[in-house]
Amino acid sequence: MKKFITVLLIAFLALALAACGTGDAEEADQAEPQEEENNEAQEESDEAQEEQEEQEEAEGSELREIIIGSANVPHSEILEEAQPLFEEEGIELQIEVYQDYVLPNEDLDNGTLDVNFFQHTPYLEDQIDEVGYDFVSLGGIHIEPMGIYSQNITDPDNVPEGTEVIMSRSVADHGRILTILQENGLISIDEDVDPVAATVDDIVENPLNLEFDSSIDAGLLPEFYEREADALVAINTNYAIEAELTPTEDALFLEASDSPYANVIAVRAEDKDDEDLQKIVEILRTEEIQTFMEEEYEGSIVPANE
Repeated sequence: MKKFITVLLIAFLALALAACGTGDAEEADQAEPQEEENNEAQEESDEAQEEQEEQEEAEGSELREIIIGSANVPHSEILEEAQPLFEEEGIELQIEVYQDYVLPNEDLDNGTLDVNFFQHTPYLEDQIDEVGYDFVSLGGIHIEPMGIYSQNITDPDNVPEGTEVIMSRSVADHGRILTILQENGLISIDEDVDPVAATVDDIVENPLNLEFDSSIDAGLLPEFYEREADALVAINTNYAIEAELTPTEDALFLEASDSPYANVIAVRAEDKDDEDLQKIVEILRTEEIQTFMEEEYEGSIVPANE
């Protein structure tokens, strides 16, 4: 009898253990899908968070668009060369090229442009005085030494008497051109007059009886150089380069490299403290861009740092 009871107890324990094992297995089977669902949900959550972070990062790194008006050569070429540097600083520079000296300031004034890069300091100051623009310079970028050219006159020491001197109607350039002629002994300017502001009326000595035509639009000067072979034609360097003239080789008289006529970055006075606009000057004054100017234009463009 005792043996029978013992057998029954062993059978009961075996059944109980089997039942527990089955329960555990069932619980494990039920837990596995739940765990997989939890893992998938976590992965989806992680992916969503990652996408959100990427989107926020992209939004935070959007480039600021700045519209700059520039002369064609060399200004726009210099800006194009510097484009990767602007992007590194978070700036997308949209370059609008102009062929004249009037519209870039008008468009800066009316808000079409954020900044312009085409004019030298005396011209900017003249426009501020004459038109009343509320502009400031953020700094000079380069100097374009002015050249005086001639088709038929090849010896600077033998300029014929009565030669015509053709220059642009821009009064801001007149003192510059007259200074070149004075430095080369062709005329003398009244010593009481600031050479930068000098005009033809300030000439006190003109031994060769040079005649002056200052009615020409600056962009047309290369055409007059081709057409008026016996004249002396003062051509702004940007237009000379466009006409495939090399100032350091083709100019009969060339302005000294210490010229005060630096081409500047100009902005509305209200924007003078804009850090992104100030970065334009910083970038264009980097060694990389200055080296580009020196090598690309072979001395026709001189970097400025003031």
